Amino acid sequence: MRLYYWITSMVISGLLSFLPFTEAQALTELREQIIPILGVTMEKKPIGTVANVILSFQERDDHNGLAVLFRSEPGRFSRMAQTAVQQAIYRAARAAEMQSDSWTVVLAVPYAGITIYGDSLSAMISVSVLAMANGDSIPSDRVITGAVTPDGHISPVGSVPLKVAAANEAHLRRVVVPEEIDMTDSDWRTPFLMQISPVASISEAYLALTDHPLGRKTVRRSEFEN
Repeated sequence: MRLYYWITSMVISGLLSFLPFTEAQALTELREQIIPILGVTMEKKPIGTVANVILSFQERDDHNGLAVLFRSEPGRFSRMAQTAVQQAIYRAARAAEMQSDSWTVVLAVPYAGITIYGDSLSAMISVSVLAMANGDSIPSDRVITGAVTPDGHISPVGSVPLKVAAANEAHLRRVVVPEEIDMTDSDWRTPFLMQISPVASISEAYLALTDHPLGRKTVRRSEFEN
């Protein structure tokens, strides 16, 4: 069965083991996290799903450009999903006025034979990367569905009612959605005890997911050492 996104509760260690040794050597302060994403099945009758992907983030000593790497096993990301994620991280960083040219991001799908399609996971991944770069965290019961436009806005995606229903079944308590609604979606109601937060921009999405404003001064370890 082909899914946009799949469910996992497994942490995979050693995400960087496939990198060339010289590049892995230059990486410091590995941060690794399981993040949820929302999607739908590709069956005759689409069903909302909640998935987790493994996100690894590190800052390098060089400034040779943003590196976004995708593991091809156990599962994988489609070419479209890879392109959407790469663009979203770059666009989100630019909208946040953050330097991404020393970032290495590694993503993995930890289920054999599963391919992730679509672009609506890209907002969640990109905001998660910003949070990790800032030393913030996103509570495990929060998620966003949406893509990121070139000017840093959250663009509409389809099947939001199905995704919200799946999030409710998975006990996620806040779902961040694009402020602009996809016209193909029908009317729907917010499930009991769930908070739906419409947002228009990366900065609004960041605040809704982390409870912290984007762009504030972040004190890093190196500042204490100087």
